[in-house]
Amino acid sequence: MADKKLQGKTALITGGSSGIGLASAALFQQHGALVAISGRNRQTLDEAGAALHNEVLLIQADAGDMAGIDATMERIKTNFGKLDVLFINAGAANPAPIEHVTEASFDEQVGINLKGVFFTIQKALPLMKAGGSIIVTTSITNQLGSPNFTVYGAAKAGLRSMVKSLGLELIGRGIRVNAISPGPIATPMFDRLGLPPAVAEEKKQAIAAKSPSKRFGQPDEVAKAALFLACSDASYIVGEEIVVDGGMSLL
Repeated sequence: MADKKLQGKTALITGGSSGIGLASAALFQQHGALVAISGRNRQTLDEAGAALHNEVLLIQADAGDMAGIDATMERIKTNFGKLDVLFINAGAANPAPIEHVTEASFDEQVGINLKGVFFTIQKALPLMKAGGSIIVTTSITNQLGSPNFTVYGAAKAGLRSMVKSLGLELIGRGIRVNAISPGPIATPMFDRLGLPPAVAEEKKQAIAAKSPSKRFGQPDEVAKAALFLACSDASYIVGEEIVVDGGMSLL
């Protein structure tokens, strides 16, 4: 590849072992970056490492756990010495009607989708210098009502606000903060919701039929937006959110 947009850069992608994170890791690698990915599941991480030609730093960590965040940054410091691109893509959704939302479920979703993001950025800053890029995965649920996804949507809406505020706070250091807001994307996250296969397939078809684009997006379509925000092509973009949803949020 002649034009390697991340040549000589280091990148950490949380939630990088599948879906959008894995597609982004592969694309960042193709563009010359030294990549680390983190995730909770060791087997999935190892499979992702193999898919990335075993040329990636694998970090097993819970994105909502403070000790895990500290350990992740220590691994980055030891192995890379610096961090140029931080793509916070890890997320958790436990959809349920309001009567069935438990405190544990609430805390897990807010812990990973909001608290964990804030402290991952905070802990990464000592490794980042001017020219760095921070990208946060939000969701179109941050602006659309979504029954049964109330807690998830609220946390993602909080992220949208966080990106704006930190975008202003960190641009003076030369570090850009932006977001990507995916719509329905064909990733394993949908399959992890625990729905019976027939019900899950019915819901997928209904979502695709509702979409102006009549399909789910592919992880690589989101990865291309992440690459844009990660590299110097987006050098004058601060605190913004790129929506990658096939038009769903326009409905």
